[in-house]
Amino acid sequence: MVGLHEVARQRGYAVLSATPRNRLSVVVPAKAHRFPTALFSVELLALLDAGLNLVEALQTLADRDGGGESARVLSEILRSLHEGIPLSQALERFPGHFPALYVATVRSSERTGDLKEALARYINYQDELDKVRKKIVAASIYPAILLTVGSLVLAFLMFYVIPRFALVYEDISTELPFFSSALLGLGRLLREHGMVAAMLVGGSLVLAAWLLSRKDARTRISNALWSLPVLGERMRIYQLARFYRTLGMLLRAGVPILPAMDMVSGLLAEHLQHQLSRARKSIEEGHSISSALNATTLSTPVTIRMLAVGERSGRMGELLDRAARFHDEETARFVDAFMRAFEPILMAALGLAVGLVVVLMYMPIFELAGSIQ
Repeated sequence: MVGLHEVARQRGYAVLSATPRNRLSVVVPAKAHRFPTALFSVELLALLDAGLNLVEALQTLADRDGGGESARVLSEILRSLHEGIPLSQALERFPGHFPALYVATVRSSERTGDLKEALARYINYQDELDKVRKKIVAASIYPAILLTVGSLVLAFLMFYVIPRFALVYEDISTELPFFSSALLGLGRLLREHGMVAAMLVGGSLVLAAWLLSRKDARTRISNALWSLPVLGERMRIYQLARFYRTLGMLLRAGVPILPAMDMVSGLLAEHLQHQLSRARKSIEEGHSISSALNATTLSTPVTIRMLAVGERSGRMGELLDRAARFHDEETARFVDAFMRAFEPILMAALGLAVGLVVVLMYMPIFELAGSIQ
């Protein structure tokens, strides 16, 4: 502490008091709270439908929250509105809470004067996205639980049961079957070096988590998945559905096609972003949207026909949304069919693995009983 006092005085500071810190204390950073944009939109729309104006509705939400990050964001938005700044520019000051898509939707409503319709459009857009995402997550829960439980059972057999069986069979002079002998040899190895094996398994899990946290590793894994014949096509359809829905919402909000394409490019994989740049350049050269997308991998036979109808009728945004719904239903059917086939295969594989380990452990006992008879 004396050294710190002296350094502070040499730099011109006056030290009034100082408290020594515990060397073992750990400073835990405060958890960053994300602004609930979807809930905010639903509540704001409900208040506007009730007859409140925009400032009254935002003030009501700010008073309800009391404190915290939500209240701070709403207070800043209210202050900007009182200064005469449009709502879209006020929201633009919080890019971490309000994405560019949300800001563009609000900005388009400022030209038409119908904020309620813009909020309802965005809420419906989020609901459609969440519907497909929740269906995929729900279909993945049971296989994930099954795989986890099966892996724990196998780990229990390998690290606890087999080493003890190997200890029992050490005094048996009967020659064991090859696979049983190999399994029991593994058990002896785990009994003698169990800690090293556990550290290797834990290190492998940590290494896998670290690799998944790196963008380049995730890119390689994604490229490998995209290269698979059936799965890669399903991933393309899923991303195209999001692309069509978002682009359609922006077009219905009055955003021009070229800025709208710039906004939605981040929704696509890297190789699809290159295709989007090609399509954007083609549109700049005067080609139609349907022909520009048809020349890239950003189209499907259904989408091309719907876009042609949209160009003739002037309902491009609506037809893009219909194409997105069509492909979302296609993705949902694929997920259901895949899980119905994958779950029995996974159960059979785990049951076979556990059964094989158990049979190999008990096979020496069966042979010993047969020799006694």
